[in-house]
Parts: sequence; C-alpha cells; structure tokens
Amino acid sequence: MPEIEKKFYVLRAVNGKENKVKEYLESEIKNNNLQEYISQVIIPTEKIIQNRNGKKVHKERAFLPGYIIIEAALVGEVVHFLKNVNFIIGFLGGNHPVPLRPAEVSRLLGKADELQEQPEEFDVDYIVGETVKINYGPFTGFHGEIEEVYPDKKKLKIMVKIFGRKSPLELGYLQVEKE
Repeated sequence: MPEIEKKFYVLRAVNGKENKVKEYLESEIKNNNLQEYISQVIIPTEKIIQNRNGKKVHKERAFLPGYIIIEAALVGEVVHFLKNVNFIIGFLGGNHPVPLRPAEVSRLLGKADELQEQPEEFDVDYIVGETVKINYGPFTGFHGEIEEVYPDKKKLKIMVKIFGRKSPLELGYLQVEKE
C-alpha cells in the first residue's frame, strides 16, 4: 500500500485552548487509528523569562496564539473529523484548506526549534554611576548607585546609604530596576 501524501495545514482554534485541542487530537488519532492520515499536531511555542518578585520565571507560550499546525492527508472523513473537534474554529482558508508552502513550513518549524534552543538571556544594560531602586530582598525600596557591573555573573555592586553610611551590596540584575 503506497504512503498517503501528507501536507501541513493550519487549524484555527479558540485562543488559549491550543493545548487542550492538541491533547484531544493526539488521543483521538491514537484511539481511531488515524496515524496514517494525521501524523503531527504542532503548537509553535517560544520560551520567555519573566521577573516575578525578583525571581526569574521560565514560561512557554504560543507565538502564534489561536493557531495549530497539523501534518495531514485531508481525505475522506479527516476534514470533517478535524472541523468538528471542540474549540476548533476551522481551517485557515475556510472550506477549502490550503496547504502551507514548504518554505513556510520550514520557517515556522525552524522558528519554533530556534526559539526553543536559544540560550536563556536576560540582558539589561547597566552603567556605572547609574541610580537604581532595589525591588527584592531585605533592602527593598532602597536606592543606590552602581559601582561595578559583572555581566558574566549578571550581578551589580551597588552603594546604598543605610543609616547615613554608604554600604556596598552585591545584587542580581533581577533584584533591581532602573529609575
């Protein structure tokens, strides 16, 4: 039996329900033996770093919210099956789904791979002599002047006036904010 030709298509989903749709599709594909017709369900994601209470929080979010990419052969009842999944609005292209061009697929999948493999950077340009406010730790609310910058350790040496005397503190980039 010859291999069925599959192409990449874009499904429109309710924003925020992409993961739920992906889980459901993957379980239904397995339960109904549709692996021959649908081989991949992809949600392109990117890793982001947020600052919460002075701590680095790593999160993953969809960089194309509301869209799911599938590799499928749209034959027989496959189109009907995909359109009738909860939280699916339909195909990009409406009643006549148009497959993505190979260049678009490689760009989307390459972008997804590139974003997941990129080193986690958190660069903020701090300059010696600049005034910063401490936003986390025992000295929250204090203001100080940057004496030294250690970009390799992502730390700063800050002179803070405590009880009328200047004291040096070594703090991480995420513990301060520019004024």
